[in-house]
Amino acid sequence: MYKYPVISFEGIEASGKSTNLTIAVNYLKKNKKKFISLREPGGSNFSEKIRKLLLDKKFKLNRKTDLMLFFAARSENFEKLIEKNYKKKIILIDRFTDSTIAYQHYGMNLDMKIVNLLNKFIIGNFKPDITFLSTVNVKNLKSRLNKRLNLNRYDKFKLNFYNKVQKGYYKLSKNNKNYIIIDSNKKSIKEVKKFIISKLEKII
Repeated sequence: MYKYPVISFEGIEASGKSTNLTIAVNYLKKNKKKFISLREPGGSNFSEKIRKLLLDKKFKLNRKTDLMLFFAARSENFEKLIEKNYKKKIILIDRFTDSTIAYQHYGMNLDMKIVNLLNKFIIGNFKPDITFLSTVNVKNLKSRLNKRLNLNRYDKFKLNFYNKVQKGYYKLSKNNKNYIIIDSNKKSIKEVKKFIISKLEKII
């Protein structure tokens, strides 16, 4: 058990990742736990402005620009939000370092050494205590994205890209005891909620 764990929520688009984070937020509120919740890209005021640039479908950013903007947002979050609350409050993060590896390395084929070096430069040895990974199959991915009224730039990649990213997540989760995988294809929202709460009760 952890008194004030850092918990990240990972997964490709339409995997249920953000819904799962909301379940955790509501559980912590109900139990009057001290916590903060942030997202990547986004978080601090400046990082939210970066988020708008990154997700704006009008822009066709190259993969290196993407990478640097993600790290710029993370740098601001780490100094202004994460470090200040570390070991003082539970920290929930909607995407974090493994997201960058999954998307920018496995999805966009950027050098893993560069991604790891930049991560080390910005956050040192800091890492989440627990990661919830949400997964989704291609059929449900397509169906869920088609139901979204407003698609951002990261909702509009080819299916092969999401497949590479999810395979990257699986590689990161392999033999990692801190990963908790949630298959959104097999569980209803009610079942997922019960599962996440049961895990949080053991973690906190």
